[in-house]
Amino acid sequence: MKLTKSIIAVALMATALTAWSQDDIKNTEFNPVTTGVTSLSITPDARGASMGDLGAATEADVNSQFWNPSKYAFAYSNAGVSLSYTPWLRKIVNDIYLANLAGYYKLGGGDNQAVSASLRYFSLGEVMATDGDGSMLSTINPFEMSVDLGYSRKLSEKFSMGVVLRYIYSDLGYSDMNTGDQTSSASAFSADLSGYYTTFPVIGRNECQWSVGFNVSNIGSKVSYNKGNDPAYLPANLRLGTAFTFPLADYNNLTLAFDANKMLVPAKPRLADYEDNLAYDDALQEWKDKSSISGIFDSFSDNFAKRITYSMGAEYAYNQQFFLRGGYYYESKYAGNRQYFGLGAGFSLNVIKIDASYMIATAQNSPLDQTLRFTLSFDMDGIKDLFGRN
Repeated sequence: MKLTKSIIAVALMATALTAWSQDDIKNTEFNPVTTGVTSLSITPDARGASMGDLGAATEADVNSQFWNPSKYAFAYSNAGVSLSYTPWLRKIVNDIYLANLAGYYKLGGGDNQAVSASLRYFSLGEVMATDGDGSMLSTINPFEMSVDLGYSRKLSEKFSMGVVLRYIYSDLGYSDMNTGDQTSSASAFSADLSGYYTTFPVIGRNECQWSVGFNVSNIGSKVSYNKGNDPAYLPANLRLGTAFTFPLADYNNLTLAFDANKMLVPAKPRLADYEDNLAYDDALQEWKDKSSISGIFDSFSDNFAKRITYSMGAEYAYNQQFFLRGGYYYESKYAGNRQYFGLGAGFSLNVIKIDASYMIATAQNSPLDQTLRFTLSFDMDGIKDLFGRN
């Protein structure tokens, strides 16, 4: 008997994205959406995580590729690069992590377009596979990764749109030379489409900033595990958000933001909803055979209100150098029960910016509790000015 890493990996990732309790499991309405390559849904950067996992309409930064790539067209700096690191499920294991590299570059002299890219690597650590007697068979290191390229452009002084093309690779396989059993890796392609609108209303004597944004992400093919016998939907998602920034005093700004998310994936049929196994098997096969595009439309008729997650957060900035952040993320207990607070801080100089966040789960027994994130960002304009002075 062998212990495959793919089984462990899927279990751990499902646990991470579904903080359930025993009462929820017994509830007949409990039915979280399941997808393949769930690591694509994990927030990569500390700023967005500390505000309750949001970023559709906040001010553009280096990590906008994940939240809303159309924001890059409004970035103040001409270029930037960031590296983020998240020890994942550290309450359960100590060798699973997410690393994310992102960057952008403004094109031309009109300050109205940009190209962007990111590389995401999710390591599921090292696992020893054993036989029925407990003897070790082999050691495997499964992982998931994605690489994408985006383009954003201002269509007016206040509105921009962006598109991202992404290649996804998932290697959760196990190979047993003694029995000849082997599971293959899976790959897929997807695309994102986003928009961003920002304006600067004057309230009283103060110039404020109000923004709205959307991002439809991971629309693409399915991932086919086990040589195509176990296809899985990508975590397609619709994100809508708004943000409002106003000055408290000289050099002091406060931003309030709100995001709503809807997974564009149909829920997997449950045996409890059918009178017999035959009807359930037919429904399950229909779910497997359904195309990704059909699944998007069907997802809007599947307990719509309970499938929406909400994020609300705030960011205090002093002189754009020191930042304090906080937020809250809510998901219905019937759809996964992820509920947690985010806290964080950041410090910025002309060249470098350091951000950190900490998660405090409110749902009992959540494996996401105490999750840390770190992001290191570099402003290419600042580096250019630094060397220019020398």
